[in-house]
Amino acid sequence: MSRKQRKIVHAIVVYALVGFLCVFAIAPMAWMLSTSLKTSAEQFLTPPRWIPQEPTLENYIRVLRPNRLSGTNFTVYFINSLFVSLATTILALIVALPAAYAFSRFEFPGKNVAYFAVLGRNMFPLIVFLIPIFTLMRVLGWINTYTGLIVAYLTFALPLAIWLLKGFFDGIPNELEKAARIDGSSRFGAFLRIIVPLTAAGMTAAGVNAFIQAWNEYGFARQLTESSNMRTIPVGLAYFFTENTADWGGLMASAFLFSVPVVLMFMIIQRFFIAALTQGAVKQ
Repeated sequence: MSRKQRKIVHAIVVYALVGFLCVFAIAPMAWMLSTSLKTSAEQFLTPPRWIPQEPTLENYIRVLRPNRLSGTNFTVYFINSLFVSLATTILALIVALPAAYAFSRFEFPGKNVAYFAVLGRNMFPLIVFLIPIFTLMRVLGWINTYTGLIVAYLTFALPLAIWLLKGFFDGIPNELEKAARIDGSSRFGAFLRIIVPLTAAGMTAAGVNAFIQAWNEYGFARQLTESSNMRTIPVGLAYFFTENTADWGGLMASAFLFSVPVVLMFMIIQRFFIAALTQGAVKQ
């Protein structure tokens, strides 16, 4: 086989693999959208149809309208998820920035132990922390509150944020800070004016990761919320299943609305996220 033929075969294999991965990723979203636009009768047709013959927005209208009988309110769930996820993201960045800077720039006793202890949190499954965190939140009186959810979410949002930002700080030369300090800036001033702007991509990546994790989280939200007006979307989706039946149309409509914001956000800033992951892995 000639070199030109090998290139053609290689290109065919690569494009076929990329095409397969695209179909694998898009197919669930396409099926959710298709099912959400079907009537109740069409949802259970055999064989199933990808394209509904009589598309309807009834499921979306029903989902967005509060249901007094089941106690579900998608709009409230969406607002709760958005508020908790944004608050978690902002607080994670505020805490992770100085923590990652300290791990990158300073030497202190127990530095390596503390750093790997931070990363060690992500080595354990979420369910290991459910009972301890629930007990702590009950003692503090934070059950069924935004504060309890945000603090619980920070336990998994902070470690990766610190790791990502430390990789960026490691890649910034110390000479930039030294030059700023020679010009009369304090260490904190050099950190704010020089270092923080240079880590914009890292903060974007860390923020996206924290937001997505908080947006998708179910375990803590299910354990720490009691009333309907405190539920987040992942918890609210479970209420489309009852003892005897499941509202597939409402579930698919809610799941599609739940997925779209994160997908759009990631598509917009994915290059910053990939750059941060790459630099964070290489520079450390």
